[in-house]
Amino acid sequence: MVIAKEPVPGKVKTRLVPPLTPDEAAALAGAALEDTLRTVARVPDAGRVLVLDGAPGAWLPTGFTVLPQRGGGLDERLAAAFEDAHRVLPVPVVLIGMDTPQVAADLLADALSLLAGHDAVFGPASDGGFWLLGLRVPDAALLLGVPMSKPTTGEIQLRRLREAGMSVALMPCLTDVDTMADAVEVAAMVPRSRYAAALSGIGARR
Repeated sequence: MVIAKEPVPGKVKTRLVPPLTPDEAAALAGAALEDTLRTVARVPDAGRVLVLDGAPGAWLPTGFTVLPQRGGGLDERLAAAFEDAHRVLPVPVVLIGMDTPQVAADLLADALSLLAGHDAVFGPASDGGFWLLGLRVPDAALLLGVPMSKPTTGEIQLRRLREAGMSVALMPCLTDVDTMADAVEVAAMVPRSRYAAALSGIGARR
């Protein structure tokens, strides 16, 4: 499952504005989203769900069930996404966002496999948050009230899982794209990606 926003200028990657313009930030977000979705599409033996704030575009590959986001804060939207996706496909669910276009299909397949022997899978992000959360049986109480987009978000979320008595498998730490430094770092990891090409194109125009 991918939770994402439609890449509309002024509504995505606003922390990159400036130095980018709203249009440039949206183009970069769109490339990251397309790379992410195409990676998810390569994960074998998995259902594919996009929980979207906005409308689908040409960037959406075939084979995805699209559900609308609902809820207020991010904790509510994540909890609702798990609930809605599990209702459509009543199987263990692995969630990622659109800010790690460097993620590989085999890494996501590993996360799904780990849910066969663990209650949860957790992927910490270098900014203190998390880039992946997998739950064998989704439960809104595991997410509601966790302060999101804070340096301690990942720590608090992981503690919430463990305090619920869950066995948790840990994934590698990845970099979320929040700043231009992050954007450059991630693009260097996947130089042949749409994301890297978009960032390079922005640099060439400036």
